[in-house]
Amino acid sequence: MFPQRLDSTIAFDIARAMIDGFNRHYRLFRAESQRAKHRFETQDWHGQQRAQRERIEFYDLRVKECAQRLEKEFKAGEQPMEIWQQVKLHYIGLLINHHQPELAETFFNSITTKILHRTYFQNDFIFVRPAVSTEYIENDEPEAQQTYRAYYPTMQTLEQSISQAIEHFRLLTPFEDLPRDVGFVMKAFTTRLRDVRLRANFQIQVLSGLFFRNKGAYVIGKIINGFSEVPFALPILHTKEGGKLVIDAALFGEDDLLMLFSFARAYFLVDMEIPSAYVQFLRSLMPRKPRAEIYNALGLAKQGKTLFYRDFLYHQRHSTDKFRIAPGIKGMVMLVFDQPSFPYVFKLIKDYYPPQKDTTREQIKGKYQLVKQHDRVGRMADTLEYSEVAFPRERFEDELIEEIKKFAPSQLEISDRDGDGKVEVIIKHLYIERRMIPLNIYLQEAFDMKSDPKAQVQIERAVVEYGNAIKDLVRANIFPGDMLWKNFGVTRHGKVVFYDYDEIEYISDCNFRRVPAPRNEEDEMSGDVWYSVAKNDVFPETFGPFLLGNDAVRSVFMQHHADLLDATFWQSHKERIKAGHVHDVFPYEREKRFRHA
Repeated sequence: MFPQRLDSTIAFDIARAMIDGFNRHYRLFRAESQRAKHRFETQDWHGQQRAQRERIEFYDLRVKECAQRLEKEFKAGEQPMEIWQQVKLHYIGLLINHHQPELAETFFNSITTKILHRTYFQNDFIFVRPAVSTEYIENDEPEAQQTYRAYYPTMQTLEQSISQAIEHFRLLTPFEDLPRDVGFVMKAFTTRLRDVRLRANFQIQVLSGLFFRNKGAYVIGKIINGFSEVPFALPILHTKEGGKLVIDAALFGEDDLLMLFSFARAYFLVDMEIPSAYVQFLRSLMPRKPRAEIYNALGLAKQGKTLFYRDFLYHQRHSTDKFRIAPGIKGMVMLVFDQPSFPYVFKLIKDYYPPQKDTTREQIKGKYQLVKQHDRVGRMADTLEYSEVAFPRERFEDELIEEIKKFAPSQLEISDRDGDGKVEVIIKHLYIERRMIPLNIYLQEAFDMKSDPKAQVQIERAVVEYGNAIKDLVRANIFPGDMLWKNFGVTRHGKVVFYDYDEIEYISDCNFRRVPAPRNEEDEMSGDVWYSVAKNDVFPETFGPFLLGNDAVRSVFMQHHADLLDATFWQSHKERIKAGHVHDVFPYEREKRFRHA
């Protein structure tokens, strides 16, 4: 019996070391999120951006640390299967009263898949499904640290309750004129409640943590009245002069919140003791948004990946359509496929590229990592990155398999590697993005409508949004590189988002030049470039021939965005960025801003 007790002790010690590793990770994660408040108050915008970028690396660092500890102290990779089965059971026991059990389960999966052989990746050794419920987890901290606060105003005390909700966050920076701003919010609230009878349950619920991103802090909550629930968000910004705060707008409804929590924006910094409770609250505001994307927006990307993969497997069990080559113009660097019934696209890097694409697989991965860590300002799609992803072979169209064999053979394995008679397609490395309508297809649909009055409206909206997207990227210090229409997509809200990252550069690293005047008639008539071009030289006036071949497109573009063809526009932004200026990019329409803004 002694060896059995010894084995149980080893299993418990391994489980205890793993939960210690996770607790260390989440403690550091929370500490970085808590410091966001001080950076906001002191207008440390570069520090805020740096924190958003560095926090993404926390998880992998803690996984590496924990795996090394397990190998050093327990020779974990050499332990038999029976020990690992006990480890999981002990680990579940340690999660019973834990406040982040779902995150800890994902951490367990990350450790075990790093240490164990793939044959162990099954229910006995990893959490394929959650083992511990996240429902009704109680917070033992003081009332001020509960997930949300509830206020029960009458129409007479509504203004007082709004002020109280703002003051509860205890921002050290004073407001320029809080009563004035609360008056604006009060007017917006009462406009929404006009001609509405207040019911017995009328209340305002506000999440207890401020949501920090870029140069803003956001109050997130909902108005409850009878059977009606109205989501809202209040952005808090610094005045242009600095030193004082203002409430900049009042956003209402699911669509406004979806824009705020868009997959094309950087992750929030928000302090959460019980993240699942925040996700549950946010899901009540945005029921159409997958939980995976909400976890991503909160900076918990690994949990987002876990939930996405579970949703993906569930969808495969309840669908029959096959993966196919994605519609649209094929890329020179990425091979893209999709499944019609699933709202995402799958992208893998090709093995070789045409001569004009002077790049490597590692450089392309670096560009995608840059986007992951950067402020995406609502204009660059977030990606989920996976390795060794297995699909049933029968779910792939033969044409797609041949396409992968032709362009990315190193990324493809077709085998029965589990020995169970089921042939799988294993993709070695891929990115997954939300599916959008490619902008070139969106425009072509409008061109095909010809005399339909809606066609011109669609063209104008798309071209204006395209230019706005580029200008937002410029403000975020991003030069898209390849600006062709096919590299942008249209979201369900009509926003234009960039999704082809293999040529992006920092604006601050580019040299924007005018095309030199021809030296002679021979230069002028030549089809070749007669002037020297360095690696990062960009000539904005040359964009026109590639982008503006359609007269209707050219007319709208020149009316709204002609400055994009002028090197001065780009150079002036570069100079401001290099001088340390951080631009404001708002996750809501400018007309929603209050008058004082």
